[in-house]
Amino acid sequence: MASIIGKRLSLHQRLAEQQQEKDTLQSQTAQLQARANIGTVSYMIAHEINNLLTPISSYARLALKNPDDKALTQKVLKKAVQNCERASKIMESMLALANGEMQEKKDVQLITLVEGIFTCLCRDFTKDGITVEMQIPKDLTIRAVPVQIQQVLMNLILNARDAMLTRGGILAIRAVEKTDAVQIEVRDTGCGIEPDNLKNVFESFFTTKAGKKTPSKHSGAVPGTPNGGLGLAFCKKVVDAHNGLISVESKPAEGSTFKIILPKPNFSKPQSAQRTQS
Repeated sequence: MASIIGKRLSLHQRLAEQQQEKDTLQSQTAQLQARANIGTVSYMIAHEINNLLTPISSYARLALKNPDDKALTQKVLKKAVQNCERASKIMESMLALANGEMQEKKDVQLITLVEGIFTCLCRDFTKDGITVEMQIPKDLTIRAVPVQIQQVLMNLILNARDAMLTRGGILAIRAVEKTDAVQIEVRDTGCGIEPDNLKNVFESFFTTKAGKKTPSKHSGAVPGTPNGGLGLAFCKKVVDAHNGLISVESKPAEGSTFKIILPKPNFSKPQSAQRTQS
């Protein structure tokens, strides 16, 4: 009897020790994850802020070459102020997003957000042989954290431009209002995405541009990196935080279409729109 009791006590002791080891490992994993989150957020902020610094730098260089052009100088200063204010909002928004904090969603006109993106991008797309087609109803309103959705769309637009820089093409931005959601599409006629890569495009640090000599000098990718790798992961994180869905359809050499579905207020997360290949 004493032997059985001793074995039970020994078993309980081993279980307790294993549970303690498990708790310790979980604690260490949580700490490592927190550090990884800090690194990811830092990279994301660098990626997004660089999207705003690039046009400021381009305008400033142009102004330095034309010191007597007062109108240009005024335009440069106005752009610098606008983008600095926006950069501040982006940093606050992204840090809050990474920390899981709730941010106030507002009713905002989608066309206003999209037009604001093209205002920030100093380079005219037509100079690269890219035609921009926009079909967004002026009265179409979404419920969102404006700066977050604007950064999502900016990432998709910059990616689309990069995909078409070698040969030009069409960038189409469309939006339609449905019964319970708003559907936004960003389509390009660029190089497309290989089928094997489609399932990975929304993963952190995954990029289809690694090792490629992209001609883009205005993409907003972080210098010293393979042209990003976090843009689409950030897009998915933001869309998820808005209870929406993001998907992609693509064919090599034919182009890509990114689709975002955002629920209207008082509606739950949409049940459609999975990642597919057209």
